[in-house]
Amino acid sequence: MNKVQGIQVISRAARILRILGGDGNGLSLGQIAKQVQLPRSTVQRIVNTLIAEGFASTDGGQGGIRLGPEIRTLAQSSAFDLKAHFRPLLQEIADATRETVDLAVLEGRRMRFIDQIVGNQRLRTVSSIGETFPLTTTANGKAALGALAPQEAEKLIMAELAEMPEHNVQLETLLPEIAQARSGRLASDRDEHTEGVSALGFAVTGPNSEIVAISIPVPSSRFLRVEASLKQQLNTIRKRSGL
Repeated sequence: MNKVQGIQVISRAARILRILGGDGNGLSLGQIAKQVQLPRSTVQRIVNTLIAEGFASTDGGQGGIRLGPEIRTLAQSSAFDLKAHFRPLLQEIADATRETVDLAVLEGRRMRFIDQIVGNQRLRTVSSIGETFPLTTTANGKAALGALAPQEAEKLIMAELAEMPEHNVQLETLLPEIAQARSGRLASDRDEHTEGVSALGFAVTGPNSEIVAISIPVPSSRFLRVEASLKQQLNTIRKRSGL
């Protein structure tokens, strides 16, 4: 194998891993081949190598292919570093707002929650660490999309809308929101992902160029009353931190 062929194989393997990372249910070889637009035989050779190295695994008798334990080990190591890096900022926001503060990282076509400080409000929202969320209906997802180049963001948006038409996202509303996040404004989610929960968020760059989002989820029953105050507090902290 020459150098060009080697680079091509690595690129194809990376594309397959991104697709597996965006699907938590496991995919067949045919589904993967369709998404990466490669022959099934080519995909099978690459997937077999990924499985042998622990970067992919099969789901028992059903044959679903998903990310393997080596990827999770690397992700956990990276998440630990990110948590340590951003924990002081999360704590500052939590102290200022008394609300729950979430830290999520862009993984493929999803946002994965990696850290959280639970607020001390009597009525508060809590998500599970490790859970993944969509991009187009969450404050952290919209913020992350705003941190990407427009063409790359639109590619992710269209892929998600094709996979989850039930979200009923309107592009004429979403794209201006992403543009506003790209210009530095806070991204928001008003009962879009979970009924009864609204949120504000912004994206930052991690120490290894990861796209990370920090968000404040708030029960919608309180959100309208505190939204202006939360925006002011978040923007003050962002400015003070140089974000």
